[in-house]
Amino acid sequence: MRRLGGIFAALSLLFLTLSGWLLLAPGPLVPVAPPDYRPQSAPELTTPIQRILIEKGARRMTVYQQEGPAKMFQIALGFSPEGTKSRQGDGRTPEGIYRIDRLNPQSRFHLSLGLDYPQRQHREAARKGGFDPGGDIMIHGQPNQIPAGYRVKGDWTEGCIAVTDAEIEEIFALARIGTEVEIRP
Repeated sequence: MRRLGGIFAALSLLFLTLSGWLLLAPGPLVPVAPPDYRPQSAPELTTPIQRILIEKGARRMTVYQQEGPAKMFQIALGFSPEGTKSRQGDGRTPEGIYRIDRLNPQSRFHLSLGLDYPQRQHREAARKGGFDPGGDIMIHGQPNQIPAGYRVKGDWTEGCIAVTDAEIEEIFALARIGTEVEIRP
């Protein structure tokens, strides 16, 4: 009987440990909130995009249309979001004023809008410092291998700005080459 009690105690401890780990362990994916649970103030984008403002500290991107109200999106940034990008692999999202210079429907991240980073001043600083400034900074969706309806949790990109797949589809449809994108700290 004593032996059976010890086995029961060990199994109970194992169950509690595993249950606690499953409840507390961070998961890499989180479900995207269904449209019913999103703020009611989120209008649809219906006219070409005039300007995009990214506020890194707030993890917010505001898209301004040529006509109609602006729309805000929750974003993920580079895995080391503090400060501005200076070199390849630093995990930072650049700060400053950029332009959309390409639309990529064949992206590894659903769809993507390319930004004109690095600019001349970034290349010059990198040359003087003897390092690569990095490049291929995009506004994009989720990695193609992520199931529909999920998003990667936290800041995970290599310096890009990420939204959900449904959101990048809406933005991509109305984005134009040359549109200004301002990225603030």
